Amino acid sequence: MDFAAARKVMLDSQVRVNDVTDRQLHAAIGAVQRERFCAPDRAFSAYADVEPEIANGRRLMLPRDVAKLLQGLDARSGEKALAIAAPYAAAVLAQMGLQVTAQESDAAVFDVVGAALAEAGVETAVAPLSQPQGEGYDLIVSEGAVIERPDSWIAALRPGGRLAVVERDGASGAAVLYVRGREGVSRRELFDAAPDLLPEMTPAPAFAL
Repeated sequence: MDFAAARKVMLDSQVRVNDVTDRQLHAAIGAVQRERFCAPDRAFSAYADVEPEIANGRRLMLPRDVAKLLQGLDARSGEKALAIAAPYAAAVLAQMGLQVTAQESDAAVFDVVGAALAEAGVETAVAPLSQPQGEGYDLIVSEGAVIERPDSWIAALRPGGRLAVVERDGASGAAVLYVRGREGVSRRELFDAAPDLLPEMTPAPAFAL
């Protein structure tokens, strides 16, 4: 399979046509080998409009959605980023010149994507997703969905830092941009999206008598 040709088709037919206009982001997406971020037997589907599996049920975000999410962050070269359950996004941000850490709770994900991340200069950390590793981040991104805003993720941002994540409670969801201010947190919806929920970020059901 000609992955380079498939990558160009993806960029033209799924990214540019969906109001993703950042040329630096285009170049980064065009350079990152997405086929290295899914299970080897799913590499053929890396550039299709699907969510191929990485390992143990973890999936890549749709190309259109991850591109729009990253554009919403307005990432800048030299910034410090944390990619939580977002290995492909981590590589794209690194290609854009950011200092990136990729965090996963399941080491099996890094068994698949670790070599590609290392080549991209991305640091890796295995830890519960609810416990961001490090602090003072300029931006945080996740390719998985959450039901509600993870306050621990907000706390890991520096003042002025941005978080982009999909909030989903049911079949539909919305990508949201949070900005941490010195006196509070602002919230803005970006676009509709419905990636898989991150199971460990889903609150346990509460029962009232």
